[in-house]
Amino acid sequence: MVRTVNGAWLIRGRDGRLSAYAPRDEAVWCWAQRTPGGSWIAPRTVGGDQRLHPVLAVGQGTDGYAHLVAWRPTGPQEAGLVHTTHFRPHLAALDWNRLGHPNKAGAQTGVPAVAVDAEGRAHVFVPNAGGGVSMRGQKERGGWGPWRDLKGREVEGELAAVTRLSGRVELYATSPAGILRWTQAGPGHIPALDDEPLKASARPGTLRALATSEEHVTVFFTDESDTLCAWRPGTEPVALLPCAGPGPVSAIRFTLDGVDCTLLAQRSRSGRAAFAAYPTEQESAGAWWTESGPQLPPDTQVSLSKDHQGDLVAATLQPDKGTGGELLMTRRKAEPGLALEAWRPIVPKNA
Repeated sequence: MVRTVNGAWLIRGRDGRLSAYAPRDEAVWCWAQRTPGGSWIAPRTVGGDQRLHPVLAVGQGTDGYAHLVAWRPTGPQEAGLVHTTHFRPHLAALDWNRLGHPNKAGAQTGVPAVAVDAEGRAHVFVPNAGGGVSMRGQKERGGWGPWRDLKGREVEGELAAVTRLSGRVELYATSPAGILRWTQAGPGHIPALDDEPLKASARPGTLRALATSEEHVTVFFTDESDTLCAWRPGTEPVALLPCAGPGPVSAIRFTLDGVDCTLLAQRSRSGRAAFAAYPTEQESAGAWWTESGPQLPPDTQVSLSKDHQGDLVAATLQPDKGTGGELLMTRRKAEPGLALEAWRPIVPKNA
């Protein structure tokens, strides 16, 4: 069975410690640093003993808290969504909170996505049985609002949820008509579907959205010619470079040699992790892939983050390795350019 993680699963908590999340053995597991930049404790499950399907969405608010969303089995051929909040890497996450089903009952309808607004409220999105998207959001004073049908037609692949630097939440999805976008008119508003989709041939399952300035979100996707494209709403898509491999890229902004850059990472067709960087929102400057690390299984995912000192770190988590998994990490060398240190397996120690 395919294990899917939607969102950046390697994250830095508010205290600077890194955590990694992945579905494993009918649960969600967390790997966490003992101290910022230090060793790692043995992975453990989060959210209690709830049995889960191997699909996970990860989101993070400006408060550093991790929001996790998964499907749980509720009966023969039926499932429901659950949510938990993880406040600190070394503290137990809250028990899974049941969110129900966007169509009241039925089987899984797709991979969920989660984004967290400026007030720390999680917004959970998921395709529904009608081919559109449904959302359930946390209320300002606690609890959850109802499931809301956000419309949309013939949605395909995984959704891409993002929080703008203003704190407003946006959602993107692929369909035969093009890329669909939902935006909030203001804090706490229900995201509304744009009147017209972007008429681009985006391959389902390749969307990734990143807040790249106060004004813009940049959406990355692969088109039918295997080209990785960048699009900011209000402009035309730009062909950036040939994609390194299938699936979505991981993307992050960081300062490289004093320049605000966007770094992309993707498992390449050769099986290694590939990286490309360019000045943020300046796609015309060009970018090219540089491969790094060992060969990885086909469904290995790459995630990017910053450590407690703001330095770039990258991780790959190999599937089907049992409860411990195999978490490999690298970081940028302390020298000009984008040179990376040797990839090293994380060898957890008992707490």
